[in-house]
Amino acid sequence: MFNFHTHTKFCDGASEPEKYVESALQKNFKALGFSGHAPVPFPNHFALTPENIVDYCQEIRNLQMKYSHQIDLFLGVEADFITGQSYPFDQFRKDHHLDYIIGSVHLVCRQGCDSLWFIDGSRQASYDEGLQTLFDGNIQPAVRRYFEQVNEMMETEHFEILGHFDKIIMHNQNRYFTTDESWYRKLLLETLDLARQKKLIVEINTRGLYKKRYWDFYPETQWLPFLKDMKIPVIISTDAHDPSELDLFVLEAKKALLNAGICEQMILTKTGFCSVPLSLND
Repeated sequence: MFNFHTHTKFCDGASEPEKYVESALQKNFKALGFSGHAPVPFPNHFALTPENIVDYCQEIRNLQMKYSHQIDLFLGVEADFITGQSYPFDQFRKDHHLDYIIGSVHLVCRQGCDSLWFIDGSRQASYDEGLQTLFDGNIQPAVRRYFEQVNEMMETEHFEILGHFDKIIMHNQNRYFTTDESWYRKLLLETLDLARQKKLIVEINTRGLYKKRYWDFYPETQWLPFLKDMKIPVIISTDAHDPSELDLFVLEAKKALLNAGICEQMILTKTGFCSVPLSLND
């Protein structure tokens, strides 16, 4: 068992990093990656700060040494990309000697507007308010801007894992659009093709299911055959914010991938990312 998308109390997670390690050992994990939200250049309540990212990195490195004979631990961040605002991903890698980076978009910007559209979080009202404020309630240009920002991240930043790349659907809940509409399908498949070109690993994220905020994975099960056909490598992540969440819906994700004909998953080892057979028994 593995998980490489993990948030601790250093950002918006619930517990000390060691609590996640203890939980991973109880669950017979072979590896665990920490991916605190990287700092962003404005006040917030979800990300590491320029001050505590040093403590975060040191804590994970200390745990790597302490548990070196029991489990492989890795130091990473989930870096937010916001056009014209976010810090360069490679600066985090260089300054903190990271093992990997997840690239994600949680906040959508629009030229000429100072506000940001927060498409994540627990409040559906924030999604609706941002849609109205930035896009006058027009969902197609709003979703198009989201995918443009994801694509710009892939074109301009260096990272290994593309995080929950269709999370724009979470608070939509089929209210503004459905994911079988042709314009949405075109945007999503264009983004997938760019991920293929950039040789990125696409995350299969289970958090929407166990938090009951969506009824499927990110990306949705319907897109898994396209990942197979495009030969895009995948990694299963629970996006854990609590030690109890490290393995939630992993088995279901494996079954969905196998049903789509995907028989391998990516994992991180001491020598880098590699592909291993997808098994229901590990």
